[in-house]
Amino acid sequence: MDLSNLKPAEGSTKNNKRLGRGQGSTRGGTSTRGHKGAKSRSGYSSKSGFEGGQMPIHRRLPKFGFKNFNRIEYRGINIEILQKLSESKGIVAFDPEVFKSNGLTSKNDLVKILSKGELKVKLDVKAHAFSAGAIKAIEANGGTATKI
Repeated sequence: MDLSNLKPAEGSTKNNKRLGRGQGSTRGGTSTRGHKGAKSRSGYSSKSGFEGGQMPIHRRLPKFGFKNFNRIEYRGINIEILQKLSESKGIVAFDPEVFKSNGLTSKNDLVKILSKGELKVKLDVKAHAFSAGAIKAIEANGGTATKI
């Protein structure tokens, strides 16, 4: 076998319809585009969302809701996760770099410590925000909760 006798597999290729090649081809004249109208003309392209002049769905449906552009979004981390990390890896001091290195947050995330779970270890935690329950749980074990 060499390059001179390569062929595509049987039935894998089709011949395209040859449009606009005269009346004898059965696809001459209007070239399967029908009579008149924008779609029969050359250069036609419709806008996305165009519904033939009918009011488009994105304008028929009402706007609703509110997005607060002043909102500060935090990545929540529960106390139970801190407990697991301190047991498995022996970490006692937590800060955003530690969260990043353990795959809990990404580069620019703000961290908020939440109070789900139980804490049994003394920890020093630095984060951007804390829930009231999380501060109680950390300080009950003799640890410190420091806002950055």
